Amino acid sequence: MKIRTFVGAAACSLAALFMAGTASAADYKSEYKMSLVVGPAFPWGKGGEIWADLVRERTDGRINIKLYPGVSLVQGDQTREFPAIRQGIIDMAVGSTINWSPQIKEMNLFSMPFLMPDYAAIDALIHGKIGEKMFEYVEDAGVVPLAWGENGYRQITNSKVDITQPEDLKGLKLRVVGSPLFIDIFETLGANPTQMSWADAQPALATGAVDGQENPLSIYTASKLHEVGQKHVTLWNYIADPLIFVVNKEVWESWSEEDQEIVAEAARDAGKQEIEIARKGVTPEDPSLLKEIEELGVTITELDEDQHDAFVEATKPVFDKWRERIGPDLVDQALEDIEAREQ
Repeated sequence: MKIRTFVGAAACSLAALFMAGTASAADYKSEYKMSLVVGPAFPWGKGGEIWADLVRERTDGRINIKLYPGVSLVQGDQTREFPAIRQGIIDMAVGSTINWSPQIKEMNLFSMPFLMPDYAAIDALIHGKIGEKMFEYVEDAGVVPLAWGENGYRQITNSKVDITQPEDLKGLKLRVVGSPLFIDIFETLGANPTQMSWADAQPALATGAVDGQENPLSIYTASKLHEVGQKHVTLWNYIADPLIFVVNKEVWESWSEEDQEIVAEAARDAGKQEIEIARKGVTPEDPSLLKEIEELGVTITELDEDQHDAFVEATKPVFDKWRERIGPDLVDQALEDIEAREQ
């Protein structure tokens, strides 16, 4: 009798464990939605694709992710992406610190003009105290941050003039992202900035509604901006745009600890690969992409030290204004980390 009772109890326990496992598996969605501004033809979108593929492979298909480029889950409005992640409209994203700065003001740090002079400076920020603080701000806003990526240094292009000095921007109609800091920068330089989504930018360039734009060169080449009149490119490295791999909090908490670690590790691995892709061809060690652009009949202007310093001086009032808005302590920490970076 005791043996039968023990066997019966064991069977019930196994059944309970099976039911618990089934219930847990039932909490998983058949498909998770990942938001991206651009698709896999761009380094940014490629990072999202790599992440999705790694997760699918390493979870044996328990977590399947579908990419939604063009921020199509929020009708193409990049500035609405972060609230949509928080609300659960979006499950996962690889997003820009620029696009999320309206909700997390501290992210404007990365858009401070001429803050990061080289790639070592970018690395010093995202992998140091500043990176940790930014992840804390994202967590406090209700989203789970996992890894860093990179959209790259943003260069300025236009259809009218080779830009070598601040005065060359006077009167130019430029497409900029939806951030007040960008408006301040270009108005201070005498340009006429217009906020619009990237989806609207290319038709505007083609029709001449705007004269130019600013973006990483990987965006320039993948979008074939030389075909819409953007024949003047100036390399000024005025801003770099880090990316963050994130997951909606409720989605994150619905996964087992094992799967959480798999997704996080996959994000870190994808982030490293994405940064390598984003920097390919545009570094002093490898300028191959610049040569490809020149072969398209495009004029590339590289600023010398004096020309660069003129832009730094011209935008100093914007830097000082936004230092107070973002937080002097945070900006000073960034400057300290950059000063101490390994070259």
